[in-house]
Order: sequence, then C-alpha cells, then structure tokens
Amino acid sequence: MQKKLTTKHILTLFFTLVISESFGHDLKHVEPPFWWADFNHKELQLLVHGENISQLEPKISYKGVEIKKVHKVDNPNYLFLDLLLKKNKPKKFTINFYKDKKIILKHDYEILKRKKGAENKETISGRDVIYLITPDRYANGDEENDEVKSLLEKHNRGNKDGRHGGDIQGIINNLDYIEEMGFTQIWSMPLLENAMDNYSYHGYAITDHYNIDARYGSNQLYRQLSREANEHNIGIIMDVVLNHIGSNHPWMSDLPSSDWVHHQGEFSPTTHRREALHDIHGVEADKKAFSNGWFVPTMPDLNQQNPYLATYLIQNAIWWVEYAQLSGIRVDTYSYSDKAFLTRWTKALTTQYPDLNIVGEEWTTNPVITSYWQAGSNPADGYQSYLPSVMDFPLQQALVNALKNEESWGSGLIELYEILASDALYGDPYNLVTFTDNHDMSRIFTQLDENYALWDMAMTYLLTSRGIPQVFYGTEILMANPGTDDHGIIRTDFPGGWAHHDQNAVTQKGLSSLQKKAQNRMRSLLNFRRQHPGAVSGEYLHYVPEAGIYVYFRLNKQGTPVMMGLLNKNTAVTEVELGRFAPQLKQIKQLTRLKDNKTVAATAATLSVPAQSASVWLLQ
Repeated sequence: MQKKLTTKHILTLFFTLVISESFGHDLKHVEPPFWWADFNHKELQLLVHGENISQLEPKISYKGVEIKKVHKVDNPNYLFLDLLLKKNKPKKFTINFYKDKKIILKHDYEILKRKKGAENKETISGRDVIYLITPDRYANGDEENDEVKSLLEKHNRGNKDGRHGGDIQGIINNLDYIEEMGFTQIWSMPLLENAMDNYSYHGYAITDHYNIDARYGSNQLYRQLSREANEHNIGIIMDVVLNHIGSNHPWMSDLPSSDWVHHQGEFSPTTHRREALHDIHGVEADKKAFSNGWFVPTMPDLNQQNPYLATYLIQNAIWWVEYAQLSGIRVDTYSYSDKAFLTRWTKALTTQYPDLNIVGEEWTTNPVITSYWQAGSNPADGYQSYLPSVMDFPLQQALVNALKNEESWGSGLIELYEILASDALYGDPYNLVTFTDNHDMSRIFTQLDENYALWDMAMTYLLTSRGIPQVFYGTEILMANPGTDDHGIIRTDFPGGWAHHDQNAVTQKGLSSLQKKAQNRMRSLLNFRRQHPGAVSGEYLHYVPEAGIYVYFRLNKQGTPVMMGLLNKNTAVTEVELGRFAPQLKQIKQLTRLKDNKTVAATAATLSVPAQSASVWLLQ
C-alpha cells in the first residue's frame, strides 16, 4: 500500500537534502559584521570563517558590490573576500556560497549609512583632560551581568585579581560626577571580550575583536556610553591592542594561517629591547627578538606582516571609531607591533579621520625612543610615522624625580627642566599625553610617599604644563597602594562604586579631610582649565630652576604670557625676585593667584611663595 506524503514528510525530506548538500560546511564568522558607505576607501576585505569554506565559491548578485578577489590560505576553513563597493551607498545584500552550481550557504550583509559629520567629530587636544578608568573596578551599575554563563571567570570580589563587577553602566551612572570634576575625555582599559580562565578583568587578552565583554555590557551599551558622554561634553577613547590576543581567542584553536601568530603559536618571550628597532649599530635578529616575542604564554603575539591580519586590524579600528563615534584611540604596547604595519595602520586611520588623535604607549623614559614614534619627529633612519601622539613616560619619571630628589646641581627640579629641554626631538610635544601615574604603576600618592604637598605640586604641574594631561581614577581622592606594587591593589575599587561601600568619592561620604582637600584642589585646577583654555593650551616657556624654585609660563597666540606656574620645593616660605622674569611680565599689570584670588602687581620686587607649594597665577 502506497503511503501518502504529508506536509511533515515533505519538510523532513527537504531538510534532509539541505543538510546532505551542506554537510561539511558551516559559517562561523564574517568580519567585519557590517560596514558603512561613503568611506574614502571603497574596498573592504571580509574574513569568512567556516568549516571547509574554501571549497565553496562566493558570489554576490547585487551589482553595486563586486567580489574583486577571493583569497585562499593554508587553512581551508578561511576565505578572505576583497569587495569593491561600486555604488558605495547603504544596501543589504546576500553573499551566496556555491558548490557545483548549488547554493550551500547564504550570508546576509549590510552596508550602513554613516552618521552625518562623523568624520569631523572633535578629538583629543591640549584643552582636554583624560580620566583613565579600570572599568571592572570603577562602579557596578548592573549586578545582573556580574557573571555570564558563557564566560569562564566568575564574579569574585574577594580576589584582588578577580572580576569585581564594574561595568559600562557604572561609568554611565557617574558621568555627572566626571563632568562636574572637569574631565573631558574618558579612556577606559579594554572593554572587548576577554574569555580567559582568570585575570581577565584587565582586558588586554582579547578573545573577540568585535564584541564588548558581556560582563561589561554590550556593543549597544558602549555606544550609549559614547552618546551620553557626548551630552556631558566628554569624549570616549578606546584602548586598542594590536600586538597580541588572548590564548582563548577562537583563532588559537583554528588559526587562519600558519603565520598568523609568531613562533607557530608556541610561547617565545620578547626581549623588551625596544632600542633595537632604531639602533644604527644593531642587527636584524635583535629587532625580531623584540617584535616577534610574546609577553606571556597567555598572550599570543600577532604577526602583522601577514597582509590579511594587517587589513583585519585596520578595519577593526575604523569599525569601532565609526560605530561608537570615538574621540580618540590609545594603542597598547605600541612599539611591539611590526614597524611597517604601524605606518600602514596609522596612515589608514588618519587618512579616514584626519582629525582623529591616536596615542601610542611606548614605555621608556628615554625621549629619543619615545619621539621616534611620533609623526614629524624625523628619526635618523627615516622611519615614516603617522602616529599623532605618544604617552610621555620620560616626563612622568622626571616629574617624580624632580619632586623627590634632593636639590643639587644635577638633581631635583633640574631633572624636570632637562627632560623638557629634550622636546626638540618631538614632532609635536604639545600633543604628548602627560600623566603622573597610570594603571601599570604605583599610584602617584604612593610614589610621593603620601606627601600631600608633593602630590599637590605634581598635580598642579600636570594640569598646567604642556601636553594633554591624563589622570588615573581615584587620584583625585589620594587613592594609594602602600607597601605593594601589586596591580590588583593599584586598581582597587573606586569608593562608592558598590552599594555597601562606607566611602563614596562622588558624594564625599566617609572621605577624610585630606581626601576632600585633594578632590577640591583637583576640581579647582580642572575648572581653571575649562574657564581659561588659553592659559593651558598655548606655548610653554620656562626658566632654569634656581634655589628650589621652578617657574614656567603659558603664552597666548600673540606670544603674551597669560599664566605663570611656580613650584617651590623649599621647606620655608621663599621670596622670589620677579625681576628675573621681566621679559614676560613687562606687558602685565597684575598677577592673580588661583588658590585664593590674591593679586600682586607685576612691578612688585618679590613674590612671597609658601613652603613646598605649587601656585598658579593668571596674568592680566
């Protein structure tokens, strides 16, 4: 007896045939996940990842997008598709993957419309002050995402190196405070997924380049942070990692090509000898030992000489700038990546976004090495850089030494003067990012032996000297790490960021009188910058320190001094003779001190300066 075919039988037969046809093929990733029209560059390269995907032939029926070339690599699970956006306008289309003239897989792709004015968004400048945040330790705005089932490391506030629960919502909740203090940019340590077994909170072992770690929130929430921060006149700086990934990145279980990471995926440590890159007496082997080595076994070192990886990293950075409307980028471990790639990467970003400020981390106290990477510095080997800014580690160390070391012919304040005298090495010293501490070193209050007077001098100088100042969260309330340089302690929880805290930095609840004094001083300096932008963004001019006194000026565009800064390291009140500074004061009628609005005639013979103090004077 013949069986009648029901709808259920027909559907079962249909899906059996589909599964049979596509057996051995699937689609795991297509990256970037989407793109935008109207970019300067009309070409886009897609990374396509799927089992045996290279056995299929991709085609696009939409005539506005052409597959210019299909690249196969030594791993059959990857294809790289070069697309030409011929019509270059917003459009949804389908990429079909064929085998024997039959469609085996389909993938819908979208080209979006760019936000109006995206290319001309304001970026980081000398008028800004950057607030550096460790997101896991700043504020817990959403307790429901403290643990995520699909991510290995769970919530554990009892572990100094564990996940504490801070998130993007916590930063959003504190935007009023950040704006009220006077910060104008937020640099957060990396927020991208870190699906590592432990110590994942720091963020530098990325396992997904296109998704925010779910314990911090989501891509949409990150974009909301950018939007709401903008409403508070605050920009968002993304911390980008080009040099390495986390060992749990999906690439490590299925490398796109055998040369995707250095040393065939086996740990081989870097020498950290960054000097080798521009040593005119050096050998190639030493350069490779620095650039190609890994930091630690859990951070595989990427080979940016692979052209597909290089393009992937370039497009990923552009994607995030466009998606989140970033005001800047900070690049981790900048010099460890391939030199030629760094030129290509920075050129691509600054060509697409001419005003975008990008700062590279080059941790050295030698300005010869630091300046090597900044655009316009003209190093001896002719290296071409398009990197606008560099972290000013030389100035950070010099400032601490200047305040702590005994005054002598070669130590003390003269160390600060000497490092600034090296500014001729830089393409643009005014665009360097300056700081007193960051997430990788002891907090400045600890470095200065918890001496408030020295802390005040350090912060006053930072916020009135040349460059773009960066302040580490909690510095405003004297957070410290006495007796240890453990990163888990340095990056401790921000008071008030968790409901049970006895202290609250935002409301000043439970803060000591000294903490309140520090916070109020910081607020005063930051608002001075906001009210008198010309006093902190013009030309820097200084005098050789004498007798424990260091004096510097900021000039306006016409060359007229508008601000005078004065550091006094002496343990007694000091009378400073103003005659020495007559060339700068001859056009000035009076000096007004920021701290108390005290006024002094510019023609006065001397200026009485309190012991161990930093004073800021507005010149009129």
